[in-house]
Amino acid sequence: MEHYFTENTEVEHNIKEMQFEMNDEKFSFLTDNAVFSKTRVDFGSELLIKTVLREETKPDSILDVGCGYGPIGITLARFYFDAIVCMCDINNRAIDLAHDNIKKNNIKNAETINSNIYGNIKGKYELIVTNPPIRAGKKVVHEILVGSKEHLKRDGRIYAVIQKKQGAETAKKKLEEVFGNCEVVEKKAGFWMLRSYNG
Repeated sequence: MEHYFTENTEVEHNIKEMQFEMNDEKFSFLTDNAVFSKTRVDFGSELLIKTVLREETKPDSILDVGCGYGPIGITLARFYFDAIVCMCDINNRAIDLAHDNIKKNNIKNAETINSNIYGNIKGKYELIVTNPPIRAGKKVVHEILVGSKEHLKRDGRIYAVIQKKQGAETAKKKLEEVFGNCEVVEKKAGFWMLRSYNG
């Protein structure tokens, strides 16, 4: 069975359109087979978006790691319209969808990059956000967390959403190792919202 973190997939296409709303802003997303959460924006992603919007006022740059078809990066780009938003994923199908969804939602400040985690990412960002691909395994998830430090500006923040039963506690410890700090800024329905500062 192929997972959504596969670079290229042979799974048959089944493109559908879904609607999403956040803080009275409406979005429309194209999804397909072999991408994560293809029928709706998943609870973890929605919690991540809400938390960032509550906690952050005006970030100048955002990197969405493992962006899928783009709901997190595109939504944040709409609200933080002065920020540069970069969205990356290893899944070619997901990146194509994210690119189309940027256009579909008339977003002018976001771009997509095909990248295996940070492999093709240049520069540093004020925020890194991730709803990491748990099914890819702990090694991949921890690579996303550890590698974020190299791509965060000084005083930059990483936000990661992980279910407690899928390793939130070990992820928190890993972030504490890397940054010397990690705060659980939200707990809801078994999900933990983790935040670390690059001090």
